[in-house]
Amino acid sequence: MRYLAIALFAAVTSVPALAANETALELSTGGLVFVRNENLDMLWEDLAISPSEISIRYRIFNKSENEVPVLIVFPMPDIHIETPDDSFAVPTDDPVNLLAFSVSVNGEPVSPAVEQRVIAAGLDRTEFLRNLEIPLAPHLASTNQVLDRLPPEKWDDLRRIGLAEVEEYDSGGGMKKHLAARWTLQTTFFWQQNFAPRVETLIEHRYKPSLGAFPQTQLGSPNEAKEPWYDDYKERYCFNYEFLAALERARKAAESKFGTPYAEQRIEFAHKTWANGLGTPVKEFRLTVDKGSPDNLVSFCGEEAKKISETESQVFKSDYRPDGNFGVLFLKKLPQQ
Repeated sequence: MRYLAIALFAAVTSVPALAANETALELSTGGLVFVRNENLDMLWEDLAISPSEISIRYRIFNKSENEVPVLIVFPMPDIHIETPDDSFAVPTDDPVNLLAFSVSVNGEPVSPAVEQRVIAAGLDRTEFLRNLEIPLAPHLASTNQVLDRLPPEKWDDLRRIGLAEVEEYDSGGGMKKHLAARWTLQTTFFWQQNFAPRVETLIEHRYKPSLGAFPQTQLGSPNEAKEPWYDDYKERYCFNYEFLAALERARKAAESKFGTPYAEQRIEFAHKTWANGLGTPVKEFRLTVDKGSPDNLVSFCGEEAKKISETESQVFKSDYRPDGNFGVLFLKKLPQQ
């Protein structure tokens, strides 16, 4: 896995300041987007989130007497290199399927089509790069290696139209120049789904989450509430008494005057795609969050969450209209020194 300077199409979570090479910021991901159709009702959405996987199951009912064709889309996060200093988490090195996305309908796998577009200075430059045989994924080292091998006049062309810029660095052998990708890559998976009349259709998809990470959380330190990042964390992850008390116990058990013995992992989920799609509320919605190990901690905004196992918590809602992003904070217990 490689963590690189990638800018999101959505806002990035504010985080405590640590060295860039020790941290990674999460990409905001979500569910499927459906082209609006008044004949379809969402009967059930089952969303499961863990540090290793996000999966969503939809039960959709076609209430009409006719087959209904609908375009279904899964947009990957836009990737745009800003600077060499920021670090965002990309869970795979696949230049197309960045999140290892897969989907099935009624238990049968679907092979969706995919479209990738390169945008620079507001213009589509996809064919420009393809004509130069330059890979489209700006975050991969293999792409930048191809850029570096271009002749000098091509360097100037790419700089002039905003596709790249020259970086200088010294790795011990004197200053060197490197041509760095600066375009935005947009990747979209899509397919047409034909919903049979008067029956339910089950659509399931899963992917690897983009995990924001710190090697050790700063939560639980005595003066955390005075830190500039704390209020954002508190609002985003809705700390409760049990979570804060567990942090305090862990800090005292570790005899630490500062932080607690947990690594930090974060997921940002854009839970608004259905509301922007078919437009009807979800009849029944279930969220399951799995923290992975009984020794780990988790916090997210779900006042009605109930523990169903040593690692899982669930939230149920009826007639639910998703309307925005929410975050999940996992604290993974560090091994004792």
